[in-house]
Amino acid sequence: MNAPTFLWRIEMRSPADAVDGFEEALEPFCVAISTIAENDADDPDDFWRIEGFTGAEPDEKTITLAINKTARRLGLEPPAPTFELLPAKDWVAENLAGFPPNKIGRYFIHGTHFEGRPPAGLVAIKLDAGAAFGSGEHPTTAACLMMLDRLSKRQKVRRPLDMGCGSGILSLAIAKTWKVAVLACDIDAEAVRVTNQNARLNGVGRLVRAEAGPDYRTPSVMAGGPYDLITANILARPLCHMAASAAKALAPGGAIILSGLLARDAMRVIARHRAHGFRLDHSLALDGWQTLVMKLG
Repeated sequence: MNAPTFLWRIEMRSPADAVDGFEEALEPFCVAISTIAENDADDPDDFWRIEGFTGAEPDEKTITLAINKTARRLGLEPPAPTFELLPAKDWVAENLAGFPPNKIGRYFIHGTHFEGRPPAGLVAIKLDAGAAFGSGEHPTTAACLMMLDRLSKRQKVRRPLDMGCGSGILSLAIAKTWKVAVLACDIDAEAVRVTNQNARLNGVGRLVRAEAGPDYRTPSVMAGGPYDLITANILARPLCHMAASAAKALAPGGAIILSGLLARDAMRVIARHRAHGFRLDHSLALDGWQTLVMKLG
């Protein structure tokens, strides 16, 4: 049984065409960010609700200053963020008990509460998500699993990297599909802990190794390349920022799965990666989110 975990939520409203800027302002302070369209997601005059989550008590003054600086740069009236300490909960139970077992491609995703028998012929992944995010329900995670299923039919993988591993669900899928060692990396220490825990829970503790680090400059990531498969389910802006580093980390002919981006941001992410030698191999849209497979060379 996991102890109840505290979680802080930072919430603000943003015009649709300023969401990227305010997401960038919140990124250094949050372990996860979600954006929800309040009306028409494609209307730049409409507003979005931005929610950032962190396990540490937020520095309200510093965060507000970062938001105000972004607002001035965009020529907007600074929005007033709210800071809320969510009730102490067992977020593992809250997260996992809320979704039924889920079949995504060849993968059968289920929580630790599931007592049934996984269907024959499917790759079963058991999750104890803890305070890390990634249960397979979100369209970005589901699309990544679909892309892994598709790649498994046509590509051998010997040296994979899961950048921004969250709960480790993609690392587990890769390890179980290709029977290879997977290096996982996340900026959040809790995600690293949960990924390693989930790896042991799934019997692939010897194959999956998660370590804390900010990006491709993480020493273990630099030492382990070049990779023939990279998964990066993050956000559009950091994916763009890391495009050059991703090109250095990926082996020629290798594939990178890019996810966590809204469909409206897809062309920007594609263009940034094309500038560093990538080409688009496949694209999948789910519920307004876009997932890309790009190859190097």
